[in-house]
Amino acid sequence: MMTQIFSLFLFMLFPSESSLFHLQVLSGCAIIVRGQPRGGPPPERQINLSNIRAGAMARRAAQGQPDSKDTPDEPYAFQAREFLRKKLIGKEVCFTVEIKTALGREYGMVYLGKDTSGENIAEALVNEGLATVRREGIRGNNPEQVRLCELEDQAKSSKKGQWSEGGGTHTIRDMKYTIENPRNFVDSLHQKPINAIIEHVRDGSVVRALLLPDYYLVTVMLSGVKCPSFKREADGTETPEPFAAEAKFFTESRLLQRDVQIILESCPNQIILGTILHPNGNITELLLKEGFARCVDWSMAVYTQGAEKLRAAERSAKERKVRIWKDYVAPTANLDQKDRQFVAKVMQVVNADAMVVKLNSGEYKTIHLSSIRPPRNESEDKNKDKDKRFRPLYDIPYMFEAREFLRKKLIGKKVNVTVDYIRAATGPGEGTPAFAERTCATVTIGGINIAEALVSKGLATVIRYRQDDDQRSSHYDELLAAEARAIKNGKGLHSKKEVPIHRVADISGETQKAKQFLPFLQRAGRSEAVVEYVFSGSRLKLYMPKETCLITFLLAGIECPRSSRNLPGGLQVAEPFSDEAMLFTKELVLQREVEVEVESMDKAGNFIGWLHIEGVNLSVALVENALSKVHFTAERSAYYKTLVSAEEVCRQRKEKVWANYEEKPVEEVVHLSEEKERVANYRHVFVTEITDQLHFYAQDVETGGQLESLMETMRAELASQPPVEGSFVARRGDYCIAKFADGEWYRARVEKVESPAKVHVFYIDYGNREVVSSTRLAAMLPAFSTRALPAQATEYTFAFIQVPQDEDARADVVDCVVRDIQNIQCLLNVEYSGATCPHVTVQFGDTKDDVGLGLVKEGLVMVDVRKEKHLQKMVRPQILFLAILNIWRYGDFRADDADEFGYRR
Repeated sequence: MMTQIFSLFLFMLFPSESSLFHLQVLSGCAIIVRGQPRGGPPPERQINLSNIRAGAMARRAAQGQPDSKDTPDEPYAFQAREFLRKKLIGKEVCFTVEIKTALGREYGMVYLGKDTSGENIAEALVNEGLATVRREGIRGNNPEQVRLCELEDQAKSSKKGQWSEGGGTHTIRDMKYTIENPRNFVDSLHQKPINAIIEHVRDGSVVRALLLPDYYLVTVMLSGVKCPSFKREADGTETPEPFAAEAKFFTESRLLQRDVQIILESCPNQIILGTILHPNGNITELLLKEGFARCVDWSMAVYTQGAEKLRAAERSAKERKVRIWKDYVAPTANLDQKDRQFVAKVMQVVNADAMVVKLNSGEYKTIHLSSIRPPRNESEDKNKDKDKRFRPLYDIPYMFEAREFLRKKLIGKKVNVTVDYIRAATGPGEGTPAFAERTCATVTIGGINIAEALVSKGLATVIRYRQDDDQRSSHYDELLAAEARAIKNGKGLHSKKEVPIHRVADISGETQKAKQFLPFLQRAGRSEAVVEYVFSGSRLKLYMPKETCLITFLLAGIECPRSSRNLPGGLQVAEPFSDEAMLFTKELVLQREVEVEVESMDKAGNFIGWLHIEGVNLSVALVENALSKVHFTAERSAYYKTLVSAEEVCRQRKEKVWANYEEKPVEEVVHLSEEKERVANYRHVFVTEITDQLHFYAQDVETGGQLESLMETMRAELASQPPVEGSFVARRGDYCIAKFADGEWYRARVEKVESPAKVHVFYIDYGNREVVSSTRLAAMLPAFSTRALPAQATEYTFAFIQVPQDEDARADVVDCVVRDIQNIQCLLNVEYSGATCPHVTVQFGDTKDDVGLGLVKEGLVMVDVRKEKHLQKMVRPQILFLAILNIWRYGDFRADDADEFGYRR
C-alpha cells in the first residue's frame, strides 16, 4: 500500500509558478490529482475511494453510437459530488492506494490533511448518507471497513442523504439543447454577474460552466482573447498548438470546479462570450499577462471590464517576450525614442489620412494616421464619364469634408506624434498600385486623438487586420468604438441620406470663364479663399468657397524668382532663391484661409491681385524677406510705398535676391525751381452712403476685415447676453450701439435727442442716419469702442466740380451718383482739403474712369476752376467736356449769374 500527500490548495493569488497540486472531483467517489508542474502540465492521476459507492453522474449519449442513450444523475449523485468539491478543493490531502487493477484503475482512501490522521473522506460521505458501503468485500478483521458499516447504519437510522424520504435529484440542463434563442437568454441577464461553477476547461479561453441557481450548463468563450487551441485531426486525434496545453493547465489549475462569477456579455453566432471573475483575479487579464493568449478584435468590443486593461496586459507580455510572444519584434523596435514620440507643426493635409509635418530640426515628414482608411470611391460607374477630369477631393463622397475637418483642426498648429508602426514599401501587383514606405502614427492635439475624432464623425473607417498582424494603432479599440458610434448614429459615410455633392468649377487657364468671373471678383473687394496649392513663390491655386471655384492667382506688385519648369524648348533652369521663395509662401499660406483682392487678369486667364493672411500682405512679406523685387505695376497700388521701403532695406543689406546688387552712381541734378506736383495715391474704398448735398461716406477696404470681425464678435456677445431694453439713457454725443431696421446691431453716435421715442443717431461705420426709439439703443462695450477700431465711415466730397443749387438738378446728380457708386468698391485720391471734409477724385474700380469727369460729360455738374497750377491738369479736361446737356441745355448761364438771378460765384 502506498501513501502519498498532495497539496490541493486553491491558488489564492493566481501565481504563475507554484509547487502546489491541482485536484478535480469527478463524482462522489472519484477524484483526479496532479503532481507538481515541471516544465509543463504534470500528468493526471485518478483515485477511486475504496469500499464505497456514490451515485453516478449524468452522461450524454456518445456521438456516433446509435444505441447509446442519455443517462440522468442518480439520486444524490450531484450532492455527493458537491460535498467532495467543497470539502477538498483548495485543501491539502493525503491518500493511500490499496488496489490497482489490471486496467490501471487505482482504489484507496483519501484523508484531509498532511497524513492519515486527518478526516477520512469516505467515512465523511457515508456519514452524510451520500454514499453506500460495498458490503460484499467487507472483512471483519479490518477496522476501517467495520467503521464504514457502522456509519452507514447510523445514517440510515438518522435518515440522512439518500436514506431520507426526499428524491435528491437535480436537473442540470444543457443550454445547447434546452434554450432555442441563447442571445435572448444572455440579453435577459443584462450583463450582471451570476454565480457559477467551472465544470470543464476545453482550452485556455473556453470553459463549460454551471450557472446557479438554475443549473444551466453553458459553454463560455472569454471575451477579447484567444488562447492556443487543440486542432482535431481527421483520425480524431488532437494536435495542440504551441503553448495550448500550458494555457489549458493555467486555466484549469485556477478555475476548474471553483466557485466563480461570470458576466455573460454577448452571444454572436450562437457563441456565448463572457468574463470569469474570481475574488483573487480575472483569468482573462492573467492569460494575456503571462503570454498564454492574444487579444482578438471581434470580441474585444463586448468586454465590459475595460479593453485598455487587456491591451496593457498583452503589451506587458510582448515586452517581456514570454511564451507565445517569445519571437515578438515590436513594429518600432528599430526607432530611437526621439523618433517614436515627437512634437511637430502641421504644414499640409495631404489626404484625409495623411499630413506633412515640420519637425523641430526643420525637416519635413509625411505622417499617415494609423489604422484608418479615408473615404473611397465605391461607385460602380467610376469610368462612366471618361471625358470628365476626376478630382478625388471633390468627387469622392465625404473626402472634402474629411480634408476640411483636418485642415481646420491642424493646419499651422503643433501636434503630438506617436509612431505606431512603419508600413514597408510594396511594389505594384495585379490590380494594386505601388506604395512607398509609410510612417503610421497616432496624432493628438489638446489630448484629442485626431483619427478617433475623424472616425467618430463618419469621415473615415477603421482597417480590419489579420489576427497575427500587429502593425496597428496603439488606440485601435478606441477607433473601433468610435466607428461603432458613428454607425449607430448614422454619421458621414454611414448615413443613409444622400451624399453631399461639391460642384466646383476649375477656371484655371480658362480665359473665357475667367473673364466672366473677373468683374464680380473685382467688385467684391476682399474675398475669402483657401490656398490649395503653391506653384511658386508668387503663383498659387485658390479655392473660393462663396463662388465654389478654383482659380490660379498671381501676386500683384512683385517680381518673384521663377522656379524650374518644362518648356517646349527644354527644361527652364530655376532662378536663384526660387525654391526659398516657394517654401516661404508654402509655410505662410498653404491650406490657410486668406483674403484676396483681385485687380486684373492676364491673357492666360490667371487672376492678379493682393493676398492677405492675418493682416500680412504676402507680396510685402516676400519683399521684406528679400525673396522678391518690386514690379513697376505696383506704382498705382496703395501698397507701393510699403513695398519700396521694404525693398530698399533689403537692397542696402544685399540679402538673397539683392546679394549681387551694385548701386548705380547718382547723377547730380540741379533743380532750378521746386514746383509742387499733384500726388496721385489712389486707395480702395467702399462707398456706403451718399447725402443730398453730394457728400458721401466710404470705408477703407484694407480695414474691412477688421470691421467684419468686430461686428461678428459683438453680435455673438449680444446674442449670449442681450442688453436690458430701455436701460441706456441717450445723450447727445454719446457713442452707443443701435439696432438697425434689419434687426442687427451697429455702432452709432447720438446726434440729437427729441424724446425717448425719437433719438437721432449716426452709424459711424456706414455714414447713414436714422431716428430710433431709445429702446433700440444700448451701451457700447469697451471691447467694441472706437479705441478698439476707429469709426470706419469717412466723409468726402467731389473735387473740381460745383453742385447745382437748383434742387431738381441736384437731385438728378445725387440719383446718378447713387446708381453708379453706392455700395461699390472704388478708387479714391485726396486732391485738396475742404472746410468740412476732404475733396477727392473717385475712379470706378474696373474701368478706372473718373466719376466726376463723367458727371461733367453728362452735363450734370459745373467745373470748379482751381487756381493751383498743379491741379490745372485735372481741371482742363473737364472744361473741354462741357456739353449742351441738362443744366447746359440753355447755354452757359454763368456770365449772368448776378445775385438777382439767384446765383453767386
